[in-house]
Amino acid sequence: MKKFVALLFALILVTAVAGCTKGGEEEKPDVKSEGVMTYAEYVAAALDSQVVVETYVQAKQSWWDNKATVYTQDKDGAYFLYNMACSETDYAKLTPGTKIKVTGYKSEWSGEIEITDATFEIQEGNYVAEVFDATALLGTEDLIMHQNEFVAFKGLTVEASKDADGNDVPYLYKYDGSGQDGDDLYFNVSLNGVTYTFTVESYLCDNTTEVYAAVKTLNIGNKINTEGFLYWYNGVNPHITAVSPAK
Repeated sequence: MKKFVALLFALILVTAVAGCTKGGEEEKPDVKSEGVMTYAEYVAAALDSQVVVETYVQAKQSWWDNKATVYTQDKDGAYFLYNMACSETDYAKLTPGTKIKVTGYKSEWSGEIEITDATFEIQEGNYVAEVFDATALLGTEDLIMHQNEFVAFKGLTVEASKDADGNDVPYLYKYDGSGQDGDDLYFNVSLNGVTYTFTVESYLCDNTTEVYAAVKTLNIGNKINTEGFLYWYNGVNPHITAVSPAK
């Protein structure tokens, strides 16, 4: 199954990178240093192989025991860095837009393609990605070509989730409702008759953030717009960073 997911991801993304446009304008690829992979080369690389990429910090999820988990992106695609070796001092330097050179291994976990066992070097350069409206791609095979990117989904309807007692609720603490305030928030949304599960990852956006508070005010049937990082867990499972009423 892992090989199949990785092959599908590679085939779709290689095709997309060859002629990708965003917002109606063709994106110019980043010029890479010697020995650094292009995004297309990274996509084509085999799972568990060593990869070297240059990318830009977009958001930080967590730091613990000298390991950092970071969302990054360049003009061609995105890279999720999981448990990358990082001192607390260097973690503070990884502000949005910071360019880093990353050496690690391409891995897959439940459909999520990520870089693990990585080290990094901070480099000159800065880039913060504009949000990509992926609404039209939700529910299509083409959505995976934007995995880990900063994306928006608009005009969604909040659907019911079932709590531990079988009641209809607009959100859950943890995926099964067994958590409490401060844990991950899970909420269901629908578009064109299909329901998806979105998540507020508490390490990324904890219970002091605006998005965490916004999800706790949702009601079943609300129309909303969302932004976040296109994480994958046995299918699309975005890590949401903003929620607002749909106009």
